Amino acid sequence: MDREVITSPRVTPMRSATSHAVKAGGFVFVTGVTPFRGSDRMAAEIDKGDLEAQIHQVMTNMAAILEEAGSSMDRIVKVSAALTDLSQYARFDAAYRKHFPKGAYPARQTTESARLAHPDFLVSIDCIALAGTE
Repeated sequence: MDREVITSPRVTPMRSATSHAVKAGGFVFVTGVTPFRGSDRMAAEIDKGDLEAQIHQVMTNMAAILEEAGSSMDRIVKVSAALTDLSQYARFDAAYRKHFPKGAYPARQTTESARLAHPDFLVSIDCIALAGTE
C-alpha cells in the first residue's frame, strides 16, 4: 500500500511529530486540525475565546489540507471533534453544519477534552475522507 504525507503550504506547519495528513488505501487521514490562521508558525494568529471563529478557521484549514491531497470537504466520511467545553455543543454544531450541504453530513464523534495542544484552542477536528475527487 502506498503512503503519501500531505502538507499544505496554506496551513500553519505542525510543530509536533505529525503531518497535516496521510493519504493511503484510498483515504486521506487528516490530523487534528487547529484554529491557527496563517502559514508562518511564528506569525500564526488565533481568535482567542471565539468558538465560532475557531471552528470556521479549522474547517478552512481542513479544506486546504484535503485540497492538497486531491480530495475535498464533500468527500469526508468521518469526523472526530474535541471541544474544551461540551456545554458549547449547540454552538459548535450550528457553526460546523455551515460547512456541509444540509443532510449530507459525515459521521461524527464529538467529545470534551479538558486541554488541547495550545491553551487558546477551543476546538480541534480530525477527519477521514475519500481520496481523489472523482
